[in-house]
Amino acid sequence: MSDTLFRVAALNTRYAAVIDADMLEEWPAFFLPDCLYKVTTAENLRKGYQAGVIYADSRGMLEDRVAALRRANIYERQTYRHIIGMPSVLADGPDGISAESPFLVVRTMRTGEMSLFAAGQYRDVIHTGADGTSRFAERVVVCDSPRFDTLLAIPL
Repeated sequence: MSDTLFRVAALNTRYAAVIDADMLEEWPAFFLPDCLYKVTTAENLRKGYQAGVIYADSRGMLEDRVAALRRANIYERQTYRHIIGMPSVLADGPDGISAESPFLVVRTMRTGEMSLFAAGQYRDVIHTGADGTSRFAERVVVCDSPRFDTLLAIPL
């Protein structure tokens, strides 16, 4: 496995583990200070729509989202389990690593009921710092279905 492919897969693994363990305060650190995190649908992309279900263009906005989840938003307690497929590295150059990774998210409600919550693809631009730490400059979460059956509270 190439070093680049391993770095992308390892970043995806750590990212999912933080969300799935409800350590959301650590989630924004996966992103550069100036970043893009967007959740959209494949249909919206096909139609050229720029808006997303979630749109944040800085790590500060991601930190605010976590703070709102912890203090202000009211939603039914739930957890996620991410299954992330092997990434495809599309480019690795001076502008960062461009990669796509398929994902599934199973949602478990406080009652124990489980359902397939989301399926789709991560489209990423990843930068690796001088210290070797990889972070997302851009993560566009492209969901296959245009429907979400509840408030999308927890990050995908």
